[in-house]
Amino acid sequence: MSLRTDDFDYHLPEELIASRPLEARAGSRMLVLHRESGRIEHKMFEDITEYLKADDLLMLNNTKVIPARLFSNDGGIELVVVDRRSPLEWVAMVRPGKKMKVGRTLQVGESMGTVTEILEDGNRVVSWDRPVDLDTHGKLALPHYMGRESDVEDRERYQTVFAREEGAIAAPTAGLHFTPELLEELEHDFLTLHVGIGTFRPVKAVEVKDHEMHAERYELTQPVAERINAAKRVIAVGTTVTRVLESLGRESEGLNGELSAAKGETDIFIYPPHDFQVVGGLLTNFHLPKSTLIMLVSAFAGKELTLQAYEEAVAEKYRFFSYGDCMLIL
Repeated sequence: MSLRTDDFDYHLPEELIASRPLEARAGSRMLVLHRESGRIEHKMFEDITEYLKADDLLMLNNTKVIPARLFSNDGGIELVVVDRRSPLEWVAMVRPGKKMKVGRTLQVGESMGTVTEILEDGNRVVSWDRPVDLDTHGKLALPHYMGRESDVEDRERYQTVFAREEGAIAAPTAGLHFTPELLEELEHDFLTLHVGIGTFRPVKAVEVKDHEMHAERYELTQPVAERINAAKRVIAVGTTVTRVLESLGRESEGLNGELSAAKGETDIFIYPPHDFQVVGGLLTNFHLPKSTLIMLVSAFAGKELTLQAYEEAVAEKYRFFSYGDCMLIL
């Protein structure tokens, strides 16, 4: 029997959606879910050190969020950068699209852009006469459920403390809880996956298998691949890290399961059932109902157990989504 998108629905009171970060990064609550026993514990995020062993490796995503939302100087056109092919050529979501046919222009600051192509998904390829100053003219593309515009605080807090590689539209939110001090206590390393606008895209297909996943760019270096291969247990921080590791794990099945350096795109869609090749533990925030992200979590922990944990998180009034609390699944 195939899974339906509605199978991953749950009730969430609107007041539990976190629209602002807590004052302290590591001040979040953490629901700990034990897959084998089904036991649930309620902890604070700083307690994570109690659950990690000396031979565990924590894998984090060091992508850096860019201020990807821009408006033309006259305010008539909104752009959200989907991919920067080069400093002078972008793929972007454009609103209103009917105004931006091939050949139409817009100005952002001192930069003049021209629509050179309309892609099948409706996104526009925009060529610029000079690089756009994103820091001056761009805004963070906050998730719609926050119900507000980004502000100065978001420039720091909607970014992990270890963000290095520019290119993400959205933050790898499971990593937002970490402080430099806490990371010093934990064996960890980094890969890069640039979180795309597809992370906000709802699943419209009735049957889960019919959903078309978005592709996102990633990179894993050889020294990090070797650390992953040597680790007793790999704890993925977030669904983005999980997607990269499992995508590479699937490709390495004929190579004794050994990962090696890789760079490219992945459109892997993880939902139940999935045989996890690399990931042995998962730290993740709480995700939207019927989203690809809760489907991934359900593949790792089991659908019934995941929905049970979510039900308990609602009852215990955890904070949900990007700026919310987190769940450690072991």
